[in-house]
Amino acid sequence: MGTTGTTGMRMRAIGQDRFGGPEVLKVVEVERPVPGVAEVLVRVHAAGVNPTDTWHRASGGLGTGTIRLGWDLSGVVEAVGPGVTTLAPGDEVFGMPRHPLPAGTYAQYVTSPARHLVRKPAGLTHVRAAALPLAAMTAWQALVDTAGVRPGQRVLVHAAAGGVGHLAVQIAKARGAHVIGTARAAKHAFLHGLGADEALDYTTADFETALDPVDVVIDTIGGAYGPRSLRVLRPGGLVVSLASPAEARLADAARPLGLRAAFMAVEADQAGLREVAALAEAGLLRPHVEAVFPLERAQEAHRLSETRGTTGKIVLSVTH
Repeated sequence: MGTTGTTGMRMRAIGQDRFGGPEVLKVVEVERPVPGVAEVLVRVHAAGVNPTDTWHRASGGLGTGTIRLGWDLSGVVEAVGPGVTTLAPGDEVFGMPRHPLPAGTYAQYVTSPARHLVRKPAGLTHVRAAALPLAAMTAWQALVDTAGVRPGQRVLVHAAAGGVGHLAVQIAKARGAHVIGTARAAKHAFLHGLGADEALDYTTADFETALDPVDVVIDTIGGAYGPRSLRVLRPGGLVVSLASPAEARLADAARPLGLRAAFMAVEADQAGLREVAALAEAGLLRPHVEAVFPLERAQEAHRLSETRGTTGKIVLSVTH
């Protein structure tokens, strides 16, 4: 994961030395990293905030010692390590380096394998580009790589106004699907603006009885939503759970019913990221950013993220 800087150059980052609530996050000054073989050093302009970040902060999912959070980034290549031929200093890039290993993008600089990044869509600011990688790649890998969504299929997206959900709606629509999203009524206009064909208020209606059968369900919530989602599937239909590895047991319940279910974890994938970038460049994938906080206010960003009521994404803006 790169090497520690040897020139004495320092940078600001967000770190924590214990697990707990947002208050454990603090600004630290650390050595600027140096890119290793096949790596680049990126000057970070913006870093996305994801629910997985808050989970790792609270639970210690990244181990012990001083922990550095964040995977999403958008920025500019500052330097390249030995063996890099695809990127050069000055290139604007975005991506999700190293996931699921630690990346530490809540920082002024970060090293990344060169092939975990792609060029930033010219039509997106760094803030909007930083909102895409992890959430959009989760949606892409669920809808395209796992479900193989085809034109004319009916796709149901739970929590469709959230970080992954609002991008899943757009990706499914770009694939030619009939898209249904669940969200509170106040967010239905937002969903229709993304291209959703139907919107269902989950607080007033049970989706498994209110909807006609669907081919694919993208479940970002977990718990009871998995078994309930089986009831709305057509024969041979698929529920893709993004919530927890525990959801893998749903496949056992689905099989006797002639249905399918799978738990999916997102992976770093340059080819998929290029597809996401192409959709964004074509105007078919528009990340919605609800709030932008300076790096130093990461605590506030995490508090907002943990309300689980955010529309779209939260992003940290990084100054130098």
